[in-house]
Amino acid sequence: MTTSRLDAALPAALPAARDRSAASAADVPAARDGVAVSDVAVSGVAAALPGSADLLRSVFRRHAAGVAVITAHGECPVGFTATSLTSVAAEPPMVSFGVGTGSSSWPVLEEAEHIGVHILGEHQQDLAATFARSGADRFAPPTRWRTGPEGVPLLEGVLAWLVCRVVARVPAGDHRIVIAEAVSGDPAGAGRPLLYCQGRFNALRD
Repeated sequence: MTTSRLDAALPAALPAARDRSAASAADVPAARDGVAVSDVAVSGVAAALPGSADLLRSVFRRHAAGVAVITAHGECPVGFTATSLTSVAAEPPMVSFGVGTGSSSWPVLEEAEHIGVHILGEHQQDLAATFARSGADRFAPPTRWRTGPEGVPLLEGVLAWLVCRVVARVPAGDHRIVIAEAVSGDPAGAGRPLLYCQGRFNALRD
């Protein structure tokens, strides 16, 4: 979650077709702006909307994602909460995540050779909020951390962590997709994962 998510609401579904079995040409909306008739709402399904930042935010508010914190070390430690963490490959073991170029962490991440990846537990909502808050001293108490392999800041009490070597930074709009190869880690933390959905943190339900 390198940027805040807007609470944009999708338009209400269009009215249902009067009678699907007796639909006539008059009942079928005409194509507009190059959009095929098949893309237009029928039988209570909302019409397709054009691609936009608001549409993307609205769709991804419905996408439940795990919560991670990415850290790196420059003149001082930096870090941010991320929901864009993805496993990319097993051989070699690689991950990716997105970070905004306007983020306070980006100047360090732009130069960092290694980064830390931390999977947060449901007991760490406050930690996730701290690393998402602009202007916060994210490594001050009560945050517990230590210096790990390659000098990377490691957070205590997480479900799992990796130290990764950065191999690429791919431009993507106002973000960069960072691809990194795992060089060490620990998957043995206790607890259940923290999730982010509908603009708030949630616990995993059985």
